[in-house]
Amino acid sequence: MTHDLTGKTAAITGAASGIGLACAKRLLSAGARVVLIDRDSEVLARACAPLGANAIPLVIDLTDPASIAGMLPAILDRAGPLDIFHANAGSYVGGPVSEGDPDAWDRMLSLNINAVFRSIHAVLPHMINRKTGDILVTSSVAGVVPVVWEPIYTASKHAVQAFVHTLRRQVIPHGLRVGAVLPGPVVTALIADWPQEKLDAERARGGLIEAEEVAEAVHFMLTRPRNVTIRDLVILPQSTDL
Repeated sequence: MTHDLTGKTAAITGAASGIGLACAKRLLSAGARVVLIDRDSEVLARACAPLGANAIPLVIDLTDPASIAGMLPAILDRAGPLDIFHANAGSYVGGPVSEGDPDAWDRMLSLNINAVFRSIHAVLPHMINRKTGDILVTSSVAGVVPVVWEPIYTASKHAVQAFVHTLRRQVIPHGLRVGAVLPGPVVTALIADWPQEKLDAERARGGLIEAEEVAEAVHFMLTRPRNVTIRDLVILPQSTDL
C-alpha cells in the first residue's frame, strides 16, 4: 500500500475495537501516527500492543466533559499537531419505542450526539489555527434512511448528519474538511448479542459488511486531493432492504 498519510497524525475515538480499531490499523498501514482513544484502558492496551510505536493509546471517557477537555492536550503531548480527527465512538439501542428504556436512550444519545459534538469542539480551534485538517464522523445509513426498528438510534444519526453538513460549511474558509461515513450493518460489538446462527445467516446472504471495509472507505475519504470533500459516503452490504 502507498504510504500516502506518512507524517500525518490521526486520533480516533472508540478505537479499542470494531470500526475504530480497523480504521486505526488502516491509517497506520498508510504511514500515519494514530492516537487510539477509548475509555476501557485494558482493552485499549491489548489492541495497541501489536500495532507498533505509531499506535498511541489514550484513555478518555467521552461521557465526561472534564475528560474530553483533557483530550487535545494529551494528543498534542504524545503525538504532536493533529491532522485527522475521527469521531467514531457510539452505541446502539433498537426496538419498539413503547417497550424502550428512556434511561438507555439517554446513555446512547449522550455518546452518539453530545460526545461527538463535544469532542469535535475540543479539536476545532487547533485545526482552525493550523488552517488544515480533516474531521470524520462515523454515522450510519440510519442517518439518511429512517429505520423503522431503531427509531431512537435513527434520530441520533440524523442529528449527526445535520451537524456534519452545517459544520462543514462553517469551516471551509479555514481549510478544514468535514465528512461522514455511513455504513449499513457492520460486524462489530454493536451486534454482539446476535445469536451465532443469525450472524452466520446474515453473512451468508450478504447482509453484513466487515469493519475493514468501512476502514477502507475512510482511507479513501482522507486521501482525496484537498480541493475535494467526500461529505457523505454510504456503504451498504450487497443484500439489504435499506
